[in-house]
Amino acid sequence: MEIHTSQLKEVAKTLRAGDKIELSGTVYTSRDAAHKRIKELMEKGEPIPYDLDGAVIYYAGPTGTKEGMAIGSCGPTTSGRMDPYAPLFLDKGLIAMIGKGERDQAVVDAIQRNNAVYFCAIGGAGALACKCITECEIIAFEDLGCESVKRLTFDKFPLIVAIDCMGGDIFKTGRAQYEVK
Repeated sequence: MEIHTSQLKEVAKTLRAGDKIELSGTVYTSRDAAHKRIKELMEKGEPIPYDLDGAVIYYAGPTGTKEGMAIGSCGPTTSGRMDPYAPLFLDKGLIAMIGKGERDQAVVDAIQRNNAVYFCAIGGAGALACKCITECEIIAFEDLGCESVKRLTFDKFPLIVAIDCMGGDIFKTGRAQYEVK
């Protein structure tokens, strides 16, 4: 299923854990160092680098750009490192997060409360993922290097719905299939 980021506010409600999609549109990179700074800006009442309402964050720290490409290798970062910030960002309008790995219960609760979604990208495939990114622009915290906040344009970036707004969670259901009873 192809989805544009501008459709996610409505479409997120219909997605279920395990669904496979191709996402196109504007996505922002942000990891723990940037999240910390964004939270500090929010606490001070200062503007943040992008509007969280309807935003999609990709937990990634791309490598240097190669000739002829919009971006270097751009695989997902372990999402749990952003768990201390995710509920606040979701409550401020964040509609989707992209990363790898499980999330804590506070994040799952915030996903449900806000009709949001958590996608997993394929870890270890950053060199392939960059082929689905057509534009990259640093928009904040350039001093953080690969962890600076970037505005990306995705073109049919392959993702799996990991946690949906109904509480579906591939980490729980997947594990349950293999439990010894």
